[in-house]
Amino acid sequence: MKKLALFAFAATILLTACAQNTNKQQKGNNMKKTLVVYFSATGNTKAAAQRLAKEHNADLYEITPEVPYTAADLDWRDKTSRSTLEMKDKTSRPAINGHCDNIADYDTVWIGFPVWWYTAPTIVNTFIEGHDLSGKVLNVFATSGGSDVKDSYNDLKKAYPQYTWGESRLMN
Repeated sequence: MKKLALFAFAATILLTACAQNTNKQQKGNNMKKTLVVYFSATGNTKAAAQRLAKEHNADLYEITPEVPYTAADLDWRDKTSRSTLEMKDKTSRPAINGHCDNIADYDTVWIGFPVWWYTAPTIVNTFIEGHDLSGKVLNVFATSGGSDVKDSYNDLKKAYPQYTWGESRLMN
């Protein structure tokens, strides 16, 4: 009888310890992590991304073009500038440096960019198409001298309907 009682006591302690460990694992796995991904051609969007990351206690990831943009590339008045040509060609996917290898670790991803021609620069599509964003909530933030973020947000939702889209935010 003593052996049976001792066995029951030991089994109870073991099961309790396992349950507590499982709860810790579940709590750890359910912790929401946020990533702020951004493309910044002149530094304005980078500053906004840093503020947003601080606000959400998030990590930062910068989308960097393989070939950096020059001032001439960004001259929207020049019909032959690199940015103008990329934005005219909706299939344009400028190459980027690197890959966000730990994107699977995040539940929420903010994607930020300067608004070009009322929408996201095509380099943002390069990033989205190069990463599996399934199961994440994607939010959009943008910087602009005069445009709103709504068209950019709607364009991305339309281009990538397989993803869950959250909020959008214009930041300056």
